[in-house]
Amino acid sequence: MEKTNPQHVVDVNIIRKKHIRLSVIALIILALIILSGMVTEYDHIEGLVAIPAALEWLLANMFFSGSTLSRLPTVLNLLWQTVLISVVSTTTAAFFAVIFAITGSKLTAVNAPLMYISKLVASISRNVPVVAWALILVISFGTNAATGFLALFFTTFGFLVRAFIETIDEASSDTVEALKATGATYPQVIAKAVIPESMPQMFSWVLFMIETNIRSATLVGLLTGTGIGYLFDLYYKQLDYEMVSLITLAIVIAVLLIEWVSNWIRREIL
Repeated sequence: MEKTNPQHVVDVNIIRKKHIRLSVIALIILALIILSGMVTEYDHIEGLVAIPAALEWLLANMFFSGSTLSRLPTVLNLLWQTVLISVVSTTTAAFFAVIFAITGSKLTAVNAPLMYISKLVASISRNVPVVAWALILVISFGTNAATGFLALFFTTFGFLVRAFIETIDEASSDTVEALKATGATYPQVIAKAVIPESMPQMFSWVLFMIETNIRSATLVGLLTGTGIGYLFDLYYKQLDYEMVSLITLAIVIAVLLIEWVSNWIRREIL
């Protein structure tokens, strides 16, 4: 009689447990989909059936004519303003995020209370959605470019502080410990170890947030009455779908272009 290899039995049991675990997870996800549909009264079948009619409507209404194309300079002008607000808000937030990340990192914290205050401020700023920031700031500052700038700034600041803290903790530990062992002062440790070691990864996070903010700026502009979002909202309410289509296409091309430039910078410089 052929003897069973004990290692083979162990491997079979591990694979069987993995299959059971994956099956349970799949059933839970399926149950959540069905439950969410029941709670929201959304019929997945009706949604799928409606897709062809929606595509037919898009093809019939979203093509723009030559007369609509003549208004492209206005679209590009406001799109350029939106891109600039995204870049300025991201870079300004990155400057303050570096300071809070240095005081919030366990590796470079000045003291424990300041570290927890830095993390708390960043957490509050990060966990308020950009839409909520825009609506809150519209009440305080009105509908202008400064409101859009601040909404993007607060959201970006909170995200970058967390990303920069993780970057500092992971990238600089050995160099920081080495400099501390030689008797280097706190400013010397920051200037000669933390910033140089963390800068490439920090720069990558800033590029990522610029891409993200250009997408978010359209929604923020819609709420604050500025930039390309304002123009989109204006023509959408007038049911001018040709202009809506032109604006959407311009936004998509701008985002793809920024993403390509960002990826090129990461590949060539970082």
